[in-house]
Amino acid sequence: MTPIEYHNTAYSRRQFFRKSGTGLGMAALASLLGQRGVSAADGLADLGNSLPQIAPKAKRVIYISLIGAPSQLDLFDYKPDLKKRFKEDLKTWLKGQGERLTGMTSGQGAFPLAPSIFKFQQHGQSGTHISELLPWTGKMVDDLCLIKSMHTDAINHEPANQLVYTGSMQAGKASIGSWLSYGLGSMNQELPSFVVLHATHSSPHSNVQAISSRLWGSGYLPGKHAGVALRSLGDPVLFLQDTPGISRETRRNMLDGLNDLNRRSFSAIGDPEIEVRMQQYEMAFRMQASVPELTDLTGETEATYQLYGDDSKKRGTFANSALMARRLLERGVRFVQIFHRGWDQHGSLPRDIASQCKDVDQGGYGLIQDLKQRGMLEDTLVIWGGEFGRTVYCQGGLSETDYGRDHHPRCFSIWMAGGGIKGGQVYGETDEMSYNIVRDPVHIRDLHATLLHSLGLEHERLSFKFQGLDQRLTGVEPAKVLKELFA
Repeated sequence: MTPIEYHNTAYSRRQFFRKSGTGLGMAALASLLGQRGVSAADGLADLGNSLPQIAPKAKRVIYISLIGAPSQLDLFDYKPDLKKRFKEDLKTWLKGQGERLTGMTSGQGAFPLAPSIFKFQQHGQSGTHISELLPWTGKMVDDLCLIKSMHTDAINHEPANQLVYTGSMQAGKASIGSWLSYGLGSMNQELPSFVVLHATHSSPHSNVQAISSRLWGSGYLPGKHAGVALRSLGDPVLFLQDTPGISRETRRNMLDGLNDLNRRSFSAIGDPEIEVRMQQYEMAFRMQASVPELTDLTGETEATYQLYGDDSKKRGTFANSALMARRLLERGVRFVQIFHRGWDQHGSLPRDIASQCKDVDQGGYGLIQDLKQRGMLEDTLVIWGGEFGRTVYCQGGLSETDYGRDHHPRCFSIWMAGGGIKGGQVYGETDEMSYNIVRDPVHIRDLHATLLHSLGLEHERLSFKFQGLDQRLTGVEPAKVLKELFA
């Protein structure tokens, strides 16, 4: 027997126990649960993960990821008393706080206090203060839970984004959407359970933070749980269309032949990645029909376009992505992530943040109202926020109309809506400088635990064995479910 023949027929100890230990269990589960149960449990190492462990409040999630970190001081964390301390040097005060400084401000001779130049107004029955930059958000504050006491461990973008979207600052971990796909399975047969949308931004001056596919990757989980990114320009998915002259029937015959070869290989060596490959081929074949229908918005009413704003007609904008997210949910996609970049405002913040807010404000409002009108908000969890906050002191030069802010991990603001979350509440509070949390701190791990709880999963039980460890989205550090946020 040649080395290649030996390799193709080899059967590892791990593969033997996996195949012999789960084969009968999968067959039994299939007979009890039917097709829906099998699709949810398909390919899981722990079948218990495929079933909700507590009563779910939500079925699906939209995560609006504002890459670069929007300033809480200029959007949500109203601190009017800072205006009379304009330009006060905080250098001595910061030393007493044990401040972690980035390389961008560590060499500054002074750290002048920069109050927000924007006006705030109370909105809704809750009387929540919202910046003038977000008038549409102000209209829906009674649908939102504003968390002002978020905090994180990272002070730079790449590790901070990895922590927010994978639960760890180390690369190679599974993303939130991948965990939900793994734990709950798919609700549709035509599209992936996890879809990523990249919205364009209109500010020509903004500092566009680079992001990588690690933020929507499956890490150590089977590859089928990774997010599928739909492109904002050109073909939504590259190489999805058949080559001219190749009919659907011919493509189906080709795929059947390829699957037959893959089944033979899987029977011989039992490599689970072969099964994943076959599933991905089949998904791509089905997406050839489903994606063109998904991205064709001609059936949407003019009232819907007006709800999201005029930008919703322009492919790739945030408003268009928000509308696309609703369409994805309607077709059974479990987790939709919208990335909107350009929020890293170290200088010229007033100019750039105004442009960024204009991008997302009405589109976010339209999404929440559209979900409400269709009866979908009650079982859809929507999250809006960045990876950390911004400093109260100015980076670089300061004037009465212009300033920049550096990274600040100690406190920042996000909002949540739907999925059982009680609207019209503000959770947590910061000190007079929007510097430290004084009430109800919420770590990123707590946000993850609460997200999983909303979908009926206990964060300590949702795990995957990898390299001898039980990997979890919330890791091994303490994490708490914020049950007081739910209605």
